[in-house]
Amino acid sequence: MMNKAKKKNYIEEMKVFFNKTSSVFVTHYQGLTVKQIDELRAEMRKHGILFKITKNRITKLALGESKFKKLEDLFSGPTAVAFSEDAITSAKILTKFAKINPSLKIIGGIMEDEPLSIEEVEKIATLPTLSEARGKIVSILTTPAQKIMSILLAPGSKIAILAHVKSKKT
Repeated sequence: MMNKAKKKNYIEEMKVFFNKTSSVFVTHYQGLTVKQIDELRAEMRKHGILFKITKNRITKLALGESKFKKLEDLFSGPTAVAFSEDAITSAKILTKFAKINPSLKIIGGIMEDEPLSIEEVEKIATLPTLSEARGKIVSILTTPAQKIMSILLAPGSKIAILAHVKSKKT
């Protein structure tokens, strides 16, 4: 049991987490071992994500004044929450872990002000992360330049053959 001071501190701590993050994912962890939860926490910590086991009734009090008030109904049973600025990475880690450990159940989430169903969380998990998207864009932009450079660096005979082939097409 928590005394009043601990409850008050817990509520204030949860308010801080809810106010400083842009995405929250709610899970049920019943059936996971302590070792499995520690593995999940460690993986999430590597990416700057906080995974916290919650006390539902007290967490609902902290939610009351936050932008995530719409999540209140998800807090029942053995609940743990992932707080993150990067919703895609959180969703990827949670979905991957849930596939390996079926005892972890993603029950919903919220990104900015938009509540997310389980299906939407799974869809978000398939999106590329920011660094993956940047890599794809860079490769798209550099490919034409690489082709031009390979043509220009080719021996003169290859350029002449290429010019000859192009002239026949027109």
